[in-house]
Amino acid sequence: MDIIAFSGAVALLFIVIGVSEPLSERLRLPFTVILAIMGALIGAVALTLATSGLGDTLSPTVRRLLDLPIRSNVFLYILLPTLLFQVALVVNARRMLDDWVPILVMAVAAVLVSTVVIGYALTPFTSLPLAACLLIGAVVSTTDPSAVVSIFRNIAAPQRLTRIVEGESLLNDAAAIALFGFFLTFVMLGVPNPTLQEAALTFPWLIGGGVLLGWVFARVATALMAVLPTFPRAQVSVSVALPYLTYIVAEQYLGASGVIAVVVAGLALNLSGPSRLTPASWGYLREVWDILAYWAGAFIFILAALLIPRLMGDLRPSDLFLIGVIVVAAFVARAVMLFGVLPVLGRLRLSPRVDPSYRAAILWGGLRGAVTLALALAVTESALVPPAVKREVGILATGFTLFTLLVQGTTLRWAIAKLGLDRLPALDQALSRQVIAVALQNVREAVSDSARDYRLTPDVIRSEAKRFAGRLDGAVAEAESVDIPDRDRITLGLVALAGRERDLIIEHFRQQLFSSRLVERMLSDVDGLIERTRLGGRNEYRSTARRALGYGGRYRLAVWLNNRLRWSGPLEVMTADRFELLLNQQLVLQELHGFIAGKIRRIHGRRVGDLLHELLRRRAEETASAIEGLRLQYPGYAEEVERRFIRRTSLRLEEREYETLFADGLIGRELHATLRNRLDAARKQLDDRPRLDFALQREEFLRAFPVFDAMPPEARKRLSRALTTHYVDPGAVLIRKGEVARSVYFIASGAVEMERRGQKLRLGRGEFFGHLGMLTGQPRRAMVSAITHCTLFALDEARFRRLLARNTALQQAVEDSARARGANLEKVMSQTRPGDEL
Repeated sequence: MDIIAFSGAVALLFIVIGVSEPLSERLRLPFTVILAIMGALIGAVALTLATSGLGDTLSPTVRRLLDLPIRSNVFLYILLPTLLFQVALVVNARRMLDDWVPILVMAVAAVLVSTVVIGYALTPFTSLPLAACLLIGAVVSTTDPSAVVSIFRNIAAPQRLTRIVEGESLLNDAAAIALFGFFLTFVMLGVPNPTLQEAALTFPWLIGGGVLLGWVFARVATALMAVLPTFPRAQVSVSVALPYLTYIVAEQYLGASGVIAVVVAGLALNLSGPSRLTPASWGYLREVWDILAYWAGAFIFILAALLIPRLMGDLRPSDLFLIGVIVVAAFVARAVMLFGVLPVLGRLRLSPRVDPSYRAAILWGGLRGAVTLALALAVTESALVPPAVKREVGILATGFTLFTLLVQGTTLRWAIAKLGLDRLPALDQALSRQVIAVALQNVREAVSDSARDYRLTPDVIRSEAKRFAGRLDGAVAEAESVDIPDRDRITLGLVALAGRERDLIIEHFRQQLFSSRLVERMLSDVDGLIERTRLGGRNEYRSTARRALGYGGRYRLAVWLNNRLRWSGPLEVMTADRFELLLNQQLVLQELHGFIAGKIRRIHGRRVGDLLHELLRRRAEETASAIEGLRLQYPGYAEEVERRFIRRTSLRLEEREYETLFADGLIGRELHATLRNRLDAARKQLDDRPRLDFALQREEFLRAFPVFDAMPPEARKRLSRALTTHYVDPGAVLIRKGEVARSVYFIASGAVEMERRGQKLRLGRGEFFGHLGMLTGQPRRAMVSAITHCTLFALDEARFRRLLARNTALQQAVEDSARARGANLEKVMSQTRPGDEL
């Protein structure tokens, strides 16, 4: 096929794609179904002309257009990497990680179950070997739930449910294609019944190699894009090369799964890209990939549909029965996962609770499409696959795909309506009436002002005002006829408040007040706040907000590495991140009060508005308390972070002034560009956050500690090196009854509680404990436990004794504590003796 005919064919397909989208909207059918129908019709016309002899009467150019070369490599090496990479690039990867259990179960486990069920269901009814039947099962196990995801978004389905379905669609293709390659190898080698041992030797590298390669290539590409900060088109070019190089190297040189490598590369860039690229560059990159994926998805569907007449050319009545077997087996396998496994995960709190109606929609919406047809084409093109296997794979995969598209796809909206998912919940309907009434009141005021400004005819103004007043009165009457309980109003108000919080985070990020390093995490936290508030109301809002202030599993791992292995690097980074997050959150919370007063109170009333103000004030107080704790713990670092925050704000205000001067024509383009470059250079310096060094912070803390106030600087420095830092959670037992203390703990932040003979004594910042039992050598009679998150500095017995012998302030503090707790003062102080340096 010459380049002219090829270009013409591609141009015509672009026209078909452009017509299909509005046609799908008009016919209320999924876009992919319309593409499949259009492609099948074009393929049928081309096949008819080629086989009937009518094609000989056409011009050579038209004949070449109808003979468009479609090979499986076009799908697997050009279109599929683009599609998968873009999906991995735009999903909320951090929120997906929160739901990794249901996503992996619905993607990987469901594909395995579907492959096995379909493969063994076919075996009694066909002469094909088991490996070939399992190959067919893998080919038809990849789903395309884009239609059901689109409908879920339109009907405001729970975000978490939509995210799980999106995650399934991303990993489902990877798992199915990996299985496809695995069983295709056995079919080509002539192994009729592969064993579990053979699978155990091959499959791990297929998955693990793809994961490793995708992660490494994404890291290299991200580093390369980071050194090109002022060349967004160059960054996009690097990102375009990433999925193709990853796929080719994985498939051709390493024998790993190219699909898994591409998905991992996209997810890795998704997680690291926003922190390494500027907001404008990252937004531009995602916009370009959205367009590329739209074209790739449309082309992969329409080109695959062109193959349908060719693949179904040798259909027999017995094949229809086998297609029916696959349909039943596929539904059974998917129903087992949706109605058997998913509810169990929900009861174990590993997955959100999914209503049966949503599960039924997901079951019926599991369409097959372009990827299935592309894999079937790959089998039919292989010279090493027996002809009988080629024929069965091509016909059965294509027939099953047609069933899902023409039967399930065309009735999906009807099924959604029958399940009652196309209607707003009663609460949302009631709220919509309230919102409409408030909006029309605002519109009436704005229209009245505009009419006066334009000096329109008074009669016209009165007539239109009367007509609009009737509409407004009707909306107000409808709103007043519905009584929404205060509890529901509070939930709706909190959801709206969290949504506004998300908008403010994005707005400050675009203004570069927030560094790109942490904005994705902030957005992930507020998304979780929205979802949990919808389900649990005010209590869930408060608990989720507190959880975001706390410390997660990664922080506890970093604490363990610091306490046990003396590796403080991860903990230093996470503590610095937490400080910056809290400062950012404090700024956002202050701005939300205006949203309550200006928007929420008008819809939900004064009482709900006042309650939301109170909840917001409590969040602000808890955030301020956490910031203050970090300030006390790391005073020098806290001052530096706050200075940088103020400088970042001043740069944004300075940039706004320059933009105003440029817009007013007071400065020229060249001067404006020069000033912008200076601001960008200053911002880049601020992006390099100062390192939080625990050793320096310990020395800073010791300067403010009362018992070390008069200590010489050199001695204080030696002491800071001797101290070890411990981070403990609330409730952690530090000293148990009956133990002999071997270390003394100085409280840098937080509070501990000492319980002895039914009495409780609290110790806070600047105090120490464990010294009396260590000096007397007697088992502890009191238990000491943390009542807040604490940072403790520990000193072992030998060093503490030497320090005590030469520090009179510490001696006095020990005497005072012994006297207050009724300890034997003479026995305690007899243990102090001169010693060597620390």
